[in-house]
Amino acid sequence: MPVPLPTPIPLRSGPGRWVLAATVLGSALAFVDATVVVVALPRLAEDLGARTADLQWTINGYGLTLAAFLLLAGSLGDRLGRRRVFLVGVVWFAVASLACALAPTSGALVAARVLQGVGGALLTPGSLALLQSTFAGEDRARAIGAWSGLGAIAGAIAPFLGGWIVDSVSWRWIFAVNLPLAALVVLATLRHVPESRDPRGGRLDVAGTVVGALGLAGLTWGFTRWGDTGRVTTDALAGLVAGVALLGLLVVVERRAADPLVPPALFAWRPFAATNAATLVVYAAITGLGFFLTTTLQVVVGWSALAAGLASLPMTLLLLVLSPTAGSLGTRLGPRLPMTVGPLLCAVGLVLLAPVGVGTTYLAGVLPGVLLVGLGMTTLVAPLTTTALAAAPDALAGTASGVNNAVARVAGLLAVAVLPLVSGVGSGLTDPAVLAPAHRTAMLVCAGLMLAGAVVAALGVPGSAEAARPPAAQAPGVSSGASSRRGAGGRPAGS
Repeated sequence: MPVPLPTPIPLRSGPGRWVLAATVLGSALAFVDATVVVVALPRLAEDLGARTADLQWTINGYGLTLAAFLLLAGSLGDRLGRRRVFLVGVVWFAVASLACALAPTSGALVAARVLQGVGGALLTPGSLALLQSTFAGEDRARAIGAWSGLGAIAGAIAPFLGGWIVDSVSWRWIFAVNLPLAALVVLATLRHVPESRDPRGGRLDVAGTVVGALGLAGLTWGFTRWGDTGRVTTDALAGLVAGVALLGLLVVVERRAADPLVPPALFAWRPFAATNAATLVVYAAITGLGFFLTTTLQVVVGWSALAAGLASLPMTLLLLVLSPTAGSLGTRLGPRLPMTVGPLLCAVGLVLLAPVGVGTTYLAGVLPGVLLVGLGMTTLVAPLTTTALAAAPDALAGTASGVNNAVARVAGLLAVAVLPLVSGVGSGLTDPAVLAPAHRTAMLVCAGLMLAGAVVAALGVPGSAEAARPPAAQAPGVSSGASSRRGAGGRPAGS
């Protein structure tokens, strides 16, 4: 039977704060583990005898399954219950984290990371969709802004936390620490988070999920293999060709599916397409920054893991202090301006970080760039997330969240696979002589991606939040029958 839409909960109430805390902490687990491993890469190479390709797959094994299953997870939440799928994801993530902590070899670690990515995919879209269905009006905008800001803070603090753990205890504890946090999320969710789902149901698009996952795997394998060998080998070329072909097939599969993972009409709505295009290039740049800067500070400059992690602390503080204000300001000004200005600030910061190398000091060579990137991300994140959801019907909240998160994870996946190749680092990620010039190239490429994000936002994102929302009669992916069932506030009754 359909689960009725829960009565909106005031954000400033006790139950409202618990809902926000549970969803933020749950999604933070996935955000942190997407980045925290980067600070441990030099130690992983030493302890497990890992090559550059092994280190890339430690990141991309997680990113691949996270990106590939996000869409299916969003659909599962809409159909089976968003709270239920969120809880399954948290428990799955915790078990996989334990496997990562106990991994005896680099191959075992990669396998555990692949499983961990599935858990992250199950919990990530559910956390945001739960906010969408639990809060209403201004409270919803504030909750999403807080979710965006606090999630970004969790991702930004990950290198600092990971560096301290790696230097003080062991890299294995960056995974083991997830277990008590996951237990807290499960308890808070069971006690305080209401259930919701889309009553229209429908069949799960397993074919689309499999084809999409294999396509991403082919591209990731091809680019990683190419960078590792320094040339286009037969197997690398085969992976790239297969990846492109399968992603092309995915478009055909989705157009023919009775209940597609992504209703094709969603991307016919310009604000939705533009927001996700901006997400792709912006998050590719941010992932590239985290991957190269943290490694370069250790391998080239000679800093400890803790010092390299601390380098991004000002970014964390900016996000912590300014994110709520940025979320409210973005609501008043509309999404186009902050989504244009934010990437421009980030681009300038990335250019300032390009010269980092031997002899670099923190105050002159790192801090200015980190501050500008932090200001840019603070300006950008909340409006981007809010617009990605506003540009889809409420009945497809889980799907829209899954799409936007999948785009961000695909961006990170491709950045880690392609940037080492484009920058010329090849298999020399732990070689200071090779990494130093590659870092400069990578930062300039990332700055170019940020500029592209600003252009996409300026040309394609609406000037107001209301303009981003599809007209009720023409809502992409929602039939006229579904539209007629809308209740108060424009939300589908029973979603």
